[in-house]
Amino acid sequence: MGAGAGPAVLGLAALVALWAGAGAGCAEEGRCCRGRDSTCVATGWRLSRAYGTCFCDEACRTTGDCCYDYAQACPALPCIVGEWTQWSGCAEQCKPNFRMRTRVMQQEPKNGGDPCPPLEEKAGCLEYATYQGQDCADEHVPAFITTFEYSRERKKRAVHPRWSSETEDSRSYCVEFKTETLSPHCSLESRPYARWMQYLREGYTVCVTCQPPAMHTGRHRCSGDGGNADGNTVLQWQAVGNPSCHGTWKKVQQVEECSCPLVHSFIFT
Repeated sequence: MGAGAGPAVLGLAALVALWAGAGAGCAEEGRCCRGRDSTCVATGWRLSRAYGTCFCDEACRTTGDCCYDYAQACPALPCIVGEWTQWSGCAEQCKPNFRMRTRVMQQEPKNGGDPCPPLEEKAGCLEYATYQGQDCADEHVPAFITTFEYSRERKKRAVHPRWSSETEDSRSYCVEFKTETLSPHCSLESRPYARWMQYLREGYTVCVTCQPPAMHTGRHRCSGDGGNADGNTVLQWQAVGNPSCHGTWKKVQQVEECSCPLVHSFIFT
């Protein structure tokens, strides 16, 4: 460098030389550590432009003391999961319970990558036949309801002999109710396949479809549909999948097909 170079130029040159030659960080040390690890260290520049001890563990992103090359030497890898399995049948027959589906983790998250979403989901269900094919619909009196989404699962699995013996939904009917009361637990439900409970509101009109698998043998009615109840009769309902979500409603009318918005449409289970 020429004799006329000023102190600022000399200082910059020294800084560049130090950056390039003194301590190469995580890459040269070959270090990338999981979680918080105070022994996962190297010598070099930090992203804060301080020189000295720097770290190559996942926690350094939070504490702000990563080596300058951490992002390149230890790239963040997100969790990758597979597809959901098919929903299982109900855990128990003839009583409100849960069906379940799972998915597997195909790649663990590393170096601060996005964590895994839930690997298991449960949703409410109720089946009206034992494993031996015996009908047990008469055991239930309250109106057990679940999301209309379960209707598609019923058709796909054809779990009840009465379902396949009917032509489409020839015996299905819809009952409109006006909700009177409901427990606060409905609005607090946050599980992905139980969020439908959040749409239950006091004073709203909801539609509930009665399908063959939920009908009583012989009289072809669903438990809790109100039967011949007038508009002043207070009836009980409960959300399958969350026993704490329950309330009362009054029957408005029975119609052939439901006309409520999807978020206010349910099925007897």
